[in-house]
Amino acid sequence: MGFEKFIDVVDVKDGKVTIKDKEKVKKSIDNLIFDAVFESNDEERVKKFLLIKEIAKEMGAIPSSIQGLYEEMGKNFLGFTVPAINIRGLTYDVSRVIFRKAIEKNVGAFIFEIARSEIGYTKQRPLEYSACVLAAAVREGFTGPVFLQGDHFQTVRRYFEKDPQMEIEYVKGLIKEAIEAEFYNIDIDTSTLVDLSKETIYEQQRPNFENTALLAHYVRSLEPKGITISIGGEIGEIGGKNSTPEEARAYLDGFKNTFKGEKGLSKLSVQTGTKHGGVVLPDGTIAQVKIDFDTLKTLSDLVRKEYSLSGCVQHGASTLPEEAFDKFPETGTSEIHLATGFQNIIFDSKHLPEDFRKMIYDYLKTQFASERKEGQTEEQFIYSTRKKGFGPFKKEWWSLPNNTKEPIMAELEQKFELLFGKLKVFNTKEIIAKTVVPVKVLVEIRL
Repeated sequence: MGFEKFIDVVDVKDGKVTIKDKEKVKKSIDNLIFDAVFESNDEERVKKFLLIKEIAKEMGAIPSSIQGLYEEMGKNFLGFTVPAINIRGLTYDVSRVIFRKAIEKNVGAFIFEIARSEIGYTKQRPLEYSACVLAAAVREGFTGPVFLQGDHFQTVRRYFEKDPQMEIEYVKGLIKEAIEAEFYNIDIDTSTLVDLSKETIYEQQRPNFENTALLAHYVRSLEPKGITISIGGEIGEIGGKNSTPEEARAYLDGFKNTFKGEKGLSKLSVQTGTKHGGVVLPDGTIAQVKIDFDTLKTLSDLVRKEYSLSGCVQHGASTLPEEAFDKFPETGTSEIHLATGFQNIIFDSKHLPEDFRKMIYDYLKTQFASERKEGQTEEQFIYSTRKKGFGPFKKEWWSLPNNTKEPIMAELEQKFELLFGKLKVFNTKEIIAKTVVPVKVLVEIRL
């Protein structure tokens, strides 16, 4: 399919997009993003994604770095925790819900993110993800900074041990791809390389901070003019235990001694007892997990006071009980990553047709049978693999009828309102306006 539908709503002259009719753009964007995502020609698909991004920027939704807000939080914690939301499926629809709730509650501090692993199994490259999110902003009339983040841009230990240079180059490639797609927030995770065989904590953390510094320098080399990308580091991957002040200082001191740039890290991810996706019991339900909030508060205070970071980041939190979320602003946590809980709402909704759910589960049982662990019940297996049921059925998910999708989106909307409220990000549009200056990075469009 060509660009006929685009030509009706925008002008493209000398590589620059101008909007003919804003209301017509909003009404057309559903079809435009669908055509782009499912365009069979790779070159045409990229052109359409780029055009959608430029349309969004002209409509006032501008990909931005959250660096300015986090620098302010490094001086004085502002009393709220920024939700970073991973969307694995129905990305356009879910993003619309988030923007709708953000407009209603005057929320400015929220992040859309996707991890290295998710890019693979959800079949969403960074450019597609950013185009879907920005198209949703256009559809809902959201204006202001839109924060897109590369989550867990991670070195895989087994690949690194086999060929360190190749693994680093792979992560560099992913960083470059994401920044070109206007992800101006990048979480570098080389905590997988921590070497617990070393005697001192500093030496244990050395492979982590040295490779973080190397990749952070690469991020800085790719920054568009006027943008300081927000970079996160991590100490919480290896060891299966909660992070300590000694580990935080070793990592951050090592990074400071190694990194030669002017702007370093803006936050630090730590381990406080959670697990990505939660701990699944044999009947498929999620075990109650006890987060060490004392550790989270201690480390957030430490990194803020001693290193001027925004605070600590909590991963794997979306399956926690509702009452736990009040604690994150209380402990000074600057950011929290949320993914599986939203996936669970979609898959477990009574509004999702049973035959559709069964089709996906049957596919998982066949395609991923080798991933089933000894002693794992069918419920545990399905729960741990169903995240991989979005990518192969992307068009089927997208094409579900509105009378199926709308009630599922209503369930998600309730969850987002609850989380935004408990994380205290209502009415954060003003602080974002004060601390973040959106910069339009213009991309030349050639149809």
